[in-house]
This record gives sequence, structure tokens and C-alpha cells, in this order.
Amino acid sequence: MTGTIHKRDSFLNNIANRLNRQRRVEGVVKPEWKHQPQFQVYQGYSADELKEELKKQCQRIHTQYVETPVSDLDKTLKKVVNEYGGGSIVTWNDPRFTHYGLERLLKKEWPNEQVDVHIWDPKVGEENIIKAEQANVGITFSDLTLAESGTVVLFSDAKKGRSVSLLPATYIAIISKSTLVPRMTQAAQYIHEQIERGENIASCINFITGPSNSADIEMNLVVGVHGPIKATYIVLNDC
Repeated sequence: MTGTIHKRDSFLNNIANRLNRQRRVEGVVKPEWKHQPQFQVYQGYSADELKEELKKQCQRIHTQYVETPVSDLDKTLKKVVNEYGGGSIVTWNDPRFTHYGLERLLKKEWPNEQVDVHIWDPKVGEENIIKAEQANVGITFSDLTLAESGTVVLFSDAKKGRSVSLLPATYIAIISKSTLVPRMTQAAQYIHEQIERGENIASCINFITGPSNSADIEMNLVVGVHGPIKATYIVLNDC
């Protein structure tokens, strides 16, 4: 879907007039900065080195860090969910669940244990949000992961509602090691490159750093005020 920009020219002309200059409409060249220190943080780090930085950061953001090989992902995920008390689960309708062999766990094994699993379905509309609000555990994959801050980046779409990571009592992010990047700089660059190529990007991109946190003016930290009270990152050694 392509939007329409109304009164763009008059708006930009007004700004140029306020600056006492003519609006420049051609020959605009993107500047090339001589110094770009933002790219030097963790520059040259391997995926394993970035993983170690992420692990350290998880301690600071009150997030459980769990590592697993691809072959044990289903067992690891089940273990973490059970630690959170099981109950109702909500997930994205994401092909990665099938790719990594989790479909059987979500659709067959857990229902036999009286665990309610809801997979996001755009056809049922608001019911998805109600299910997410009532869920004990929300599970998504991370699309990009920032080692510096311990932040997972989620690209929402019709089958990947943002409520899955925001409304349940607890949250699990499955992080493929191959998605690790140093920091926000690389995430912004990736999104910008998508735009330049004319690709469709997510209408909502969430940057989530552990469980919800809030602090008052005296810097008293409270966890779980406006989102999941606990979070776990399951790091998948896929490379």
C-alpha cells in the first residue's frame, strides 16, 4: 500500500522561506562523513564474540540467558516454558517455528499437557490481542539482535502481532546467533538499505531490551510495570 503526501511542496517551500533561502530541489548529494565512530564499537567481532557480549548484557537487563544447539531447541524451549509455569502460550505465525522443528511442540505435544497454545491468526482480529493479554508466555524469534544493549528487534506483520511480546506475563525470544549485530547502528543501516532497495518493511519495528523496566526520579528500578515481568533469551547456535 502506497500513501500520498499532501502539500509537501508548500510545506518545504515555507521552511526554506523561513530560512531566508531558496529551496534546493536538485543536486542534493548525501554527505560522506569523514569520521563514523558509531561503526567502531565491536568492529571486527565474530559471531561468538558478539554472543559473549550479549550474555554479559543480559545480566544487566535482568534477562535469563540460555544457549542451545539447534538439535535441542525444542527441549530447551519446553524447559523454559515449564519454568515459567506453563499455562497459556501465544506465538507468531512464523515459518521459523516449522524450520527449527517446533511445530510439533506447539501443535501436538503441549495440548496433550493441558497447555493452551494460540498462534497469531490475522483472520480472527481482536481475538489475537485477547489471547495475548491472557497468556502466561509469549514466544517470538528475533529478527536482529543488538549485542551492545541486549536488544531484540522484531519486525511485525499481519501474522506477527506486536502484542505477543508486549502483553503476556513472561516473554521468550529465540535468537539465532546469525542475527547478532554489534549495536543500533547496524540495525538502522539494515532497515535503511531495505528502503533504498524499494523493499516493503515492517509497519511496526519493536526494539525490546529484556523485561519491562521503569524508574522514578530517585532511580528506584521497578521491573514489569507495563509489560512482561520476566524475559528469557534462548540463543540458538546456528552458525
